[in-house]
Amino acid sequence: MKQLIYYMDKGNGHYEPFYEYMIPNVGMDECYARQLCTYFIMKGTQYELTANEMDGDQEILVVKELGRNLSGEDERSFRGEGIHIEFRSPNERENYRLFSRIPCSSHFEVLRFLLKDVVDVPGIGQKLVTSTEIDEDRGVYVIYVKDLEEI
Repeated sequence: MKQLIYYMDKGNGHYEPFYEYMIPNVGMDECYARQLCTYFIMKGTQYELTANEMDGDQEILVVKELGRNLSGEDERSFRGEGIHIEFRSPNERENYRLFSRIPCSSHFEVLRFLLKDVVDVPGIGQKLVTSTEIDEDRGVYVIYVKDLEEI
């Protein structure tokens, strides 16, 4: 059976599995979407993706713990409400300002956004993507964006 496994990089070449999904329980589209996210939030902790690997039927994501996740403005949970994307400022000084939210019909639709360097933010226009995350705690994908002029 195929699996998506998150491994924690503990340093000195030591890795420990800490979270796993069985595929098809999450589906390949969600599996690929998770692999494209720079950050992973779980139980109030932020992790950064450091490697994306395959081993037979296993999809492996290696992450490094960054510490406590900082909340942004107007955060809400989308658990049980389907698939959603938030577009936010990457700037902590702006409290990760929320630009827009959109519902998505599938993780395949989310993939379109995660694959882009520039996205159309509803009601705002084109923005440059700085990073992406899956917030497991709130059940939402977050795409951090800034003005194209800031390149």
